[in-house]
Amino acid sequence: MRCFYCMPEEGLNWLSRKELLTYEEMLQICSLLVEMGIEKIRITGGEPFVRKDIMQFLTAISKLSGLKELTITTNGVLTAPYIKELKRIGVSSLNLSLDTLDANRFFSITGRDEFKNVIETLEQSLNHNIEVKINAVVMDGKNIEDIIPLVELTKDLPVSVRFIEEMPFNGDGHIYSGVKWDYLRILEEIKKKYPEIQKIPDALYSTSYNYRIPGHKGSIGIIAAYSRTFCGSCNRIRITPVGVLKTCLYDNGVLNIKNLMRAGTGEDELKKILANSINNRTKDGWEAERLRVENKGVHESMATIGG
Repeated sequence: MRCFYCMPEEGLNWLSRKELLTYEEMLQICSLLVEMGIEKIRITGGEPFVRKDIMQFLTAISKLSGLKELTITTNGVLTAPYIKELKRIGVSSLNLSLDTLDANRFFSITGRDEFKNVIETLEQSLNHNIEVKINAVVMDGKNIEDIIPLVELTKDLPVSVRFIEEMPFNGDGHIYSGVKWDYLRILEEIKKKYPEIQKIPDALYSTSYNYRIPGHKGSIGIIAAYSRTFCGSCNRIRITPVGVLKTCLYDNGVLNIKNLMRAGTGEDELKKILANSINNRTKDGWEAERLRVENKGVHESMATIGG
């Protein structure tokens, strides 16, 4: 895909294979983190299934002793054929990126004619009783008319539709002037159609404010990804495809695990280094952005981070 809010229109400079983490290295990192107390692992896209033999990797992760939850974030383009196998290995939920229910707007946003494949992934996931969270980035002038149709999916489907504030992660040269549709404005837009919408309790460490419309099977979430109002309870860490640890989406990376591993750092030492980085994370996303090495704000593409 070439979603304009995630990747420059011209695409990216693809890295050589040696610059990426191998499956063996990724599995070793996952194993170390689970030993340290991590209970949930999410493999993210774009589309994780562009990578050859990923089911073997996911199966290996699913067998880690101490891991309680394995989940996937995907754009759904290649995922549908794997749903049955994902269910078999214990994948409990799937986050599906879907910004519109209109095929033409889908093509306009993503630059690809893959709408049918994404809907097939949604349907297959529900058919196999995999929990589905639909992630929709709210973009001024692009998909505002999709807010209510996406909300209406929750009437008859047991899905969580989560609306996400647009973030400045689409590469160099993109001018981002701040969010036009913040979480409060998104909520007000939903209330125009559904004034009876009710706040429901947020799960521990939730990054979304969660709601339900009486009589609907599913729920609604709003993620203040740019406003960053959930930072005080965030317990997420990310590891990029090149092995960089990010303790905040907005930081510049706090540690290169791949380099340490390839330099021969032992597992006990790696655990100490990881724990130190995780325990000394910035207080919120605003501080993380201020401390970036370039000191010029956000420049990378979300496609290089993982959605």
